[in-house]
Amino acid sequence: MIPEKVGPYRIERKIGSGGMGTVYLGRHTETGKEVAVKVLPASLAREDGFVLRFTREVEAMRKLSNPHVVEVFESGVDDETYYYAMEYVDGQTLSKWIRENGRMPWRDVIEYAIQICSALKAAHDAGIVHRDLKPSNLLITSENKIKLLDFGVAQVFASTKLTKTGGIIGTAEYMSSEQAQGHRTTRKSDIYSLGAVMYAMLTGRPPYSGKTSMEVIQKHKFGQFDPPRSFVPEIPYWLDEVVCKCLEKDPEKRFPDAYVLSRRLKEILKKVEISQQDVTSASGTLDGTAETIVAGDDPNAIGGTLMRDLVRAEIECSQSKPFISQFLDNTLVLITLLILLFLGGFWWFSSGDLTPEQKFERGVALFEKGKLYWPQARDEYFQPLLQEDPETWAERVDGMLMDIEVRELEKDFNLKNVSSKRLQKMSDAHRFLHLARSYYKMGDTITAEKILLNLSAILDGQKEYQALHKAIRGILSELKTANSAGNGDTGGLSLAKTSLRQAEKYLKEKKKEQAVSILLSLITLYDGDSQSKKEVEQAKKILDNLKVSYP
Repeated sequence: MIPEKVGPYRIERKIGSGGMGTVYLGRHTETGKEVAVKVLPASLAREDGFVLRFTREVEAMRKLSNPHVVEVFESGVDDETYYYAMEYVDGQTLSKWIRENGRMPWRDVIEYAIQICSALKAAHDAGIVHRDLKPSNLLITSENKIKLLDFGVAQVFASTKLTKTGGIIGTAEYMSSEQAQGHRTTRKSDIYSLGAVMYAMLTGRPPYSGKTSMEVIQKHKFGQFDPPRSFVPEIPYWLDEVVCKCLEKDPEKRFPDAYVLSRRLKEILKKVEISQQDVTSASGTLDGTAETIVAGDDPNAIGGTLMRDLVRAEIECSQSKPFISQFLDNTLVLITLLILLFLGGFWWFSSGDLTPEQKFERGVALFEKGKLYWPQARDEYFQPLLQEDPETWAERVDGMLMDIEVRELEKDFNLKNVSSKRLQKMSDAHRFLHLARSYYKMGDTITAEKILLNLSAILDGQKEYQALHKAIRGILSELKTANSAGNGDTGGLSLAKTSLRQAEKYLKEKKKEQAVSILLSLITLYDGDSQSKKEVEQAKKILDNLKVSYP
């Protein structure tokens, strides 16, 4: 059933759906702005971990600013329905295009792939691995531009460990070989998925297919695909090489990042252009008898006359070279430079290949430098160590990670009086504080206030938790002050009052069903909110008179 309204958006129609929710076309009731509204189903919202994953998706997308990434505007909760509003893109998914048209011209594939690389670079620079790059998550706009969306299963390096180690998340046909084995994903996992997407664009099919997802996953782990040129011979030799390199099972053999991949793709267009110019030149020199070179042929197949012309041109060029060029042409100089380059590269690689113990020591050094360096210590050293070998490192890094978590709480809730050692002893209190913070960051201050009120009541009078209790009372005071200051004519209090008046109006018009629906929703939404206590009590009184039960 399509909802009439979600938050401040009136829903017009359904656009699509996926594993993390349903997307609707919506329009803001005040500004009239057209947006895409993504909603997390209520059934999923009640399951452990799904709300946090949904929140993480919003936070991940808000970090990104790139013309090829769908922009997120806002998020919120409407009657226990979690949603966010994002840029509405007028176009079609890449998967739909492939279904309707089959293969895509190779020049278009390169152009779209370069745009996807731009989106991935922005995500990777923000510490986000998409993990589910596939044609259905890529939109082709009416201006023939690509937009990347849906970071619902992205792993944010800077976030807490919401994804269990060893879990397989992604779409079978486009997941990387390390994902198929349940290993940790990196930016190179997205490079693999982009290679699979390019393969599908070029050939009209993914590199691996099967009757079941498990069969496809096994092929990603152990199978061998046919190169794109075996299906489409006109593909440039260099493009075939790039796609195959992206699909290497060993991540170390792939391109190091999206930026390098985009450079290689741009070079292909230049190489094809140069080879075509050589064909024209060779054809004119050999009076129509030259061996022609086309984009898809082996680049070493060059006519003899053309080679003589190139050698002659090189000799003429060398005679007019400046001093520095002649100096570099000296064989001894080049050998010396090569040795220096080799030694420098060896030193760089040996210093960059740290052992786990060295990573731990560097993380500790950063941690001891002060709170300013704590996020870097967590993201670059402590969390990677936990992901690689939790049994070995959990005991050694958990204490410092807990201190960093407390720091995050201090920043979000102004927890100035809580000591990290005391907080480590109260796992339940820590969990509830995180839950309250999650709701607070999504804008659901009512639920956050409820959790903190209950937690405050439990801790009241317990000397061991005196500092924490005092901090929570301070947060509650600030929340109430913020709510009072922010609830003007257009705030939450005004909505409660207006809803109550609307229900009373329906009762006068003998529209009992509509009135009861509004009153029940008002109680569900505002019960426990100190700022709306009078409206809730009045709604309960009216329902009592109508002999209607309520929560």
